[in-house]
Amino acid sequence: MAHSASIEVATEGVCDVRDITPELRAIVARSGVRTGTVCVANPGSTAGLTTVEYEPGAVSDLKELMERLVPQRRQYHHDATWGDANGFAHLRSALMGASLTLPVVDGEPALGTWQQVVLVDFDNRPRRRRLVVVVTSG
Repeated sequence: MAHSASIEVATEGVCDVRDITPELRAIVARSGVRTGTVCVANPGSTAGLTTVEYEPGAVSDLKELMERLVPQRRQYHHDATWGDANGFAHLRSALMGASLTLPVVDGEPALGTWQQVVLVDFDNRPRRRRLVVVVTSG
């Protein structure tokens, strides 16, 4: 059995971190799957998905880490090719990954007490993201 849905997220761009855990939990609950997996994916190349403790300190640390690893204010070959100044966003997305899969146990995504699923939008402008979610029984 498989169930699919989507999550719509409006973002500000440039490392905007959004907690999507409540929406993901609701989709898993509606799916009726008790044991299996849930996969959430961003069909785009300038945002990523991960888990983190969604509190101001950890969110700031995540943003600072991305800036240290892939600085926004430097030249990238992508920018020279397309002129859109978001080469950094593509690289950050490639590092973080555009999808995340979690176990479903007892009808819920298996997350730790302080663990939330977040979308990180790296693009250099506000975006409207449509995430694809598939819940599969196993």
